[in-house]
Amino acid sequence: MSMSKWIRDLFTGKDNKTVDLGRVLWAKSVVAYLAIAFYQVHIGNPIDFVSHGAGISGILAAGGAAIGLKANTEPNPPT
Repeated sequence: MSMSKWIRDLFTGKDNKTVDLGRVLWAKSVVAYLAIAFYQVHIGNPIDFVSHGAGISGILAAGGAAIGLKANTEPNPPT
């Protein structure tokens, strides 16, 4: 499997053609959260791993719930 197909499958719905805004925003949220955490460590602020774990788990749970709730609205793949 090529990398471009893997990325396309990651950010599209069931039909693998329609870009899913929920998945894109979910990925951007995770990247932004991690970037802010790395920056805070870089400038010398300590990190609380319990709070960090709770924050990232909240983002991942909310994204998974959003994708699950809208699963019935995605276009079906052609047969």
